[in-house]
Amino acid sequence: MDVTPQQTPTAHGPDHDLDLDLETPPTAPYESPPDLASLAEPPPASLRTTLRRAAFGVVAGAVLVTGAVVAVPDDDQDSPPPLPGPVSRAMSATAAGSPASLSDLTALIGDRQKWVGTHPSDARSWAVLGSAYVQWGQRASDAAYYGRAEQALKRSLDVQPGERGNEAAWVGLASLANARHDFVTAKKWGETVRSRQPKQWTVYPELIDAYNGLGDYKSATTAVEKYAALRSGVPALGLTAQMYRDRGWREDALATAQDAANRAKTPTEKAACLSRLGELAWERGEPREAVAQYGAALRTDPAHHPSLAGRARALAALGRTDEAQRDYQAALTKSPRPAYMLELGELYESLGLDGDSVNQYTQLRRALARTKAQGVDDSLLLGRFEAAHGDAAAAVELLRAEWGRGHHSAAVADALGWALHRSGDPDSALEYAEQAVDSGGQNASYAYHLGMVQRALRDFGPARRHLEEALRTNPQFSPLDAPRAQEALDTLGLPPAGGPQDMQPAAPPAPEPSQAPAPAAEPEPGPVEPEAPAGEAPAPGEAPAPAAGPPGRKAKPAGPKAAAEKTGGAAHTPAKPSATKSPAGR
Repeated sequence: MDVTPQQTPTAHGPDHDLDLDLETPPTAPYESPPDLASLAEPPPASLRTTLRRAAFGVVAGAVLVTGAVVAVPDDDQDSPPPLPGPVSRAMSATAAGSPASLSDLTALIGDRQKWVGTHPSDARSWAVLGSAYVQWGQRASDAAYYGRAEQALKRSLDVQPGERGNEAAWVGLASLANARHDFVTAKKWGETVRSRQPKQWTVYPELIDAYNGLGDYKSATTAVEKYAALRSGVPALGLTAQMYRDRGWREDALATAQDAANRAKTPTEKAACLSRLGELAWERGEPREAVAQYGAALRTDPAHHPSLAGRARALAALGRTDEAQRDYQAALTKSPRPAYMLELGELYESLGLDGDSVNQYTQLRRALARTKAQGVDDSLLLGRFEAAHGDAAAAVELLRAEWGRGHHSAAVADALGWALHRSGDPDSALEYAEQAVDSGGQNASYAYHLGMVQRALRDFGPARRHLEEALRTNPQFSPLDAPRAQEALDTLGLPPAGGPQDMQPAAPPAPEPSQAPAPAAEPEPGPVEPEAPAGEAPAPGEAPAPAAGPPGRKAKPAGPKAAAEKTGGAAHTPAKPSATKSPAGR
């Protein structure tokens, strides 16, 4: 997008003359998506209040997709360059592939709103505005902005179709589809851009999200590698660390995430990187380290709601439940995400605060109904909630439909397997639970679900192993399920001495008294053959006598390897799949 001096006013946009109320929870500025005619108008006063509060904190988010940014040369070569304002900072962050701060994103929205109001044929600015709406909707957890984003992006394509060089609008549509959890559509738009412009680096983060949502982890890995080759830096390191984490390569994920945090320059980047380190610490069962990393992120950016929710999770694991409730409530104030509502409700339930948990679950249902009405597919979260706290049969129906749409991620497999188990069908659940554990990295919750399914199927050895794995990976992975995992493991007891029962030789049945074997007949005496002298070979045509073993032990039959050596051939043994090595082990 060409940015001219006339396009960047100095004092307008959603963050102008707003109040400083930092304590009032944000409210949804629109009950329904606005008309296309209102896309160029600044948001109403309630949004202005929210944005002004947000201007005092930056929130890490996904990369804002706007396409290439073209710098405009200064006609006066002798004058110093202008100081970077919020709009310029937002554009610079975008050009580097980094997240813009929320206050700068707010300024960018206001700037583009005003510009397209007087220049409706600027396709690139419509694409920038639509992509900025997507990011604002994600950060504020306000799906009403997705409707605005869709209209702005379609307006951009009406002015200049994607086939005529407006790939930025297609990338924006891929970002919008990912935000709505429509990964099939996101993949379609992303691959359309990649087929036309393979070096358009802005599309790869969207393709990575889409492939991960579909469970196509091989394609996601390829996209991460391509993105890192095209655009090295902190964003590429972050996505690489996430890929390692998803594959269960914890040491590589930690090293790469730490490298990204060390290189991060802006507060927004730094907070996102430190929050990722907190998430990795939490998942490997180190809540104290997680609290420290999340705290560092919040010192960099006090409004970083993913770090607030993450710290709440870790504080609950440490038994500091009052502080955990405080952080969850603060996170919900900044971004009322349904996932945070579910976690807080389960914390209340684990503490015996039944009234608070019921109220929280009621709010969760309402929030999910609102996002569904605005085009967001939250079937995964709703299915998880129903399986654990509501109607398991309804959860199965929801999640089977999700699976049928091609969403085959480890998260969907785990949720569907657990819903089937909770609905009384552990036989059908087993396949999905095993797939989740196989493809979901080292996830304590997935291992717990698989262990419980195997326990219901009376497959006690594998059940014990997976329950132990869940508690070894993260002893406090859930305030409700971690105690249940320990209780289930205690009921299974210790494994039998000498190994699992199915590895012991079965004892022969005792003969019935009436079926006692008859005494063997005495052999007829015959001529006694002379013994061969020691060391003398047997006569031609005679088989050698078997070697004598210890008293009472039968000769061991030859196995496949020995038989192959005798016949001169190779024994066929099943091939054992080789484990994929992490970069550190190559």
